[in-house]
Amino acid sequence: MQTSVTPTHCPYCALQCGMNLTPEPAGGVTVVERPDFPVNRGALCGKGRTAPAVLSSHVRLTSPLVRSGGTLVPATWDEALDRIAEGLRRTRTEHGPDACGVFGGGGLTNEKAYTLGKFARIVLGTSQIDYNGRFCMSSAAAGGIKAFGLDRGLPFPLEDIPKTGCVLLVGSNLAETMPPALRYLTELKENGGRLIVVDPRRTRTAEQADLHLAPRPGTDLALALGLLHLIVAEGRTDEAYIRERTSGWEEARAAAMAHWPEYVERITGVSVPELREAVRLFCEPEAAMVLTARGPEQQSKGTDTVSAWINLSLATGRPGRPLSGYGCLTGQGNGQGGREHGQKADQLPGYRKLTDPEARRHVAEVWGVDPDSLPGPGRSAYELLDALGTDIRSLLLMASNPVVSAPRAAHVEERIRSLDFLAVCDVVLSETAELADVVLPVTQWAEETGTTTNLEGRVLLRRRAITPPEGVRSDLHVMHELAARLGVEKGFPTDPEEVFEELRRASAGGPADYSGITYGRLAAENGVFWPCPADSPADGPADVPEGASLGAPHDGPNGEPTDTAVHPGTPRLFLDRFATEDGRARFVPVSHRAIAEEPDDEYPVLLTTGRVVAQYQSGAQTRRVDELNAAAPGPFVELHPRLAERLGAAEGDPVAVVSRRGRAVAPARITNAIRPDTVFMPFHWPGEGRANTLTNPALDPTSRMPEFKACAVRVEAVNAVEAVEA
Repeated sequence: MQTSVTPTHCPYCALQCGMNLTPEPAGGVTVVERPDFPVNRGALCGKGRTAPAVLSSHVRLTSPLVRSGGTLVPATWDEALDRIAEGLRRTRTEHGPDACGVFGGGGLTNEKAYTLGKFARIVLGTSQIDYNGRFCMSSAAAGGIKAFGLDRGLPFPLEDIPKTGCVLLVGSNLAETMPPALRYLTELKENGGRLIVVDPRRTRTAEQADLHLAPRPGTDLALALGLLHLIVAEGRTDEAYIRERTSGWEEARAAAMAHWPEYVERITGVSVPELREAVRLFCEPEAAMVLTARGPEQQSKGTDTVSAWINLSLATGRPGRPLSGYGCLTGQGNGQGGREHGQKADQLPGYRKLTDPEARRHVAEVWGVDPDSLPGPGRSAYELLDALGTDIRSLLLMASNPVVSAPRAAHVEERIRSLDFLAVCDVVLSETAELADVVLPVTQWAEETGTTTNLEGRVLLRRRAITPPEGVRSDLHVMHELAARLGVEKGFPTDPEEVFEELRRASAGGPADYSGITYGRLAAENGVFWPCPADSPADGPADVPEGASLGAPHDGPNGEPTDTAVHPGTPRLFLDRFATEDGRARFVPVSHRAIAEEPDDEYPVLLTTGRVVAQYQSGAQTRRVDELNAAAPGPFVELHPRLAERLGAAEGDPVAVVSRRGRAVAPARITNAIRPDTVFMPFHWPGEGRANTLTNPALDPTSRMPEFKACAVRVEAVNAVEAVEA
């Protein structure tokens, strides 16, 4: 056990809040504040404060498990690894390399995500790799790349938010999903700024707003277009900015003008006076920001919806100007870095495109392989899961729990059960791990060193604070051992710093260039923002591709000029140019279209899903913490009093929510904070209250994001006999 205080970061959301860990005499660690870290300045939510509880051997895995006679039983590491290698080898021999699937997670460190992508493509030779971050912000990524040529969650640090004039927050409930970040909105208002929140529910975040717009779920695209129509009609566009820094405005303006206010009111339920007030609040200040999250993104038209909000921001001259712009509030702990370095189906390290011959050549050279040996793009996350048991016969899964978190979850569970072979690496025995042929217990945040990249694009160093239990190994160890068993003896080190050094080389010159970042720098600084090329500012960032200087590569951490020999990183993007070939941002013309599944007589209500403050993602870890379970013990159905009255349901009564995909039952929570035509369920629980049993896997054509946020359901009262039996 270490005896000194260890500065590190929370294992949960994309804020990656700073914390200090102090050793306990009897073993384990206690979380204490770390006020020097600028993102949270010492503040932590309940999940962060209680994170050490999951380190306990009472709740986590400490021995490999293998299936014997239908039951998972303890095994040695050699036995478990041999069985995984044999299962993958047999599948590859009998059905080809693409019959082997790999599914990763947004909680993996950069080193693990990088190695997992390399393992899939070099050791298994499979194209079938994706990760649960596809369910997080893939629509925002696609929209950002279309408009700006680059995707980074926030193109500016969080510290800029309180200094702007207005924040238009779309589909985010920061008070519950990222509580320490709520202070930025509080400070915004204290500084005289305005807050507009778009959400079909009057959440704790919406209660802080100067204006709350409550559109019908799935109509955010029409809302954005209606606001842009008014901006044009009222002469509030920034014509000089549009002329000098953008392209494609005429087409985007024409599309928006087809969405007049009264038409948008009928679609969204947001009144014309509210639309006009939103335009006034957003356009009057010199600086303003649009921030989106899962609400507009988790739709079958999520990319177009994000594009509409970006168009609104561009039309008013915000992106690439101080204290202004568009940003996405990434959700998962390493959702940003996790997709930058190779575990996404279509990407190589450094945010390179797998279809780009030069990108393939560069990465293949780092890996010491023939570029032609690298497989092409594979299936997206849901499509991969849907192919299990048919085209994909074996699956290696790390740090994800799709039995709870995937859309149409009962179907996904059925597909997982149909596999010839399933191996899971996880900290706990999740609902998905319970179905595996082999389960490997792996190290977690406080037991290992590695880097993550938070929602600002700030690369951070998590430090090992304690020794993992006997019988637990790292994911890097797993991939090293499996690679050796499958005939690849070199190229899979177990030391995370050695992996990061290779990642630096692989990312060099790519859009997400980490080549100027080292463990030494991260240990001495509060993170480094990418892109950060290895070239010194004095020489110019020679390895950065055209358009990727992004405006301010020579600025110091607070935006001040610097002549130091080490590139300081890029906290603020696009101040000089956008990452497109001509340096201009692109308007993308979009038009409203309906969600994939509109209500009808049989399913007359809309379901939307989300999180609660005391649980995280599929709940695999947080549901094992007593304090968090006391605060949020189980699922519920939030419904309006008028709907409850029609059902004859009282507060706490069990109600059933039924979609075309299944049925979920949970207690009623009756509130005026939701629209009468909408119900809400949190998605953290398995069993009969599993919200994702209901959700629609209809995919966005660009991002391949499922439509978690809107599907047609009916709500039924559950009679007393049925409730007792359940």
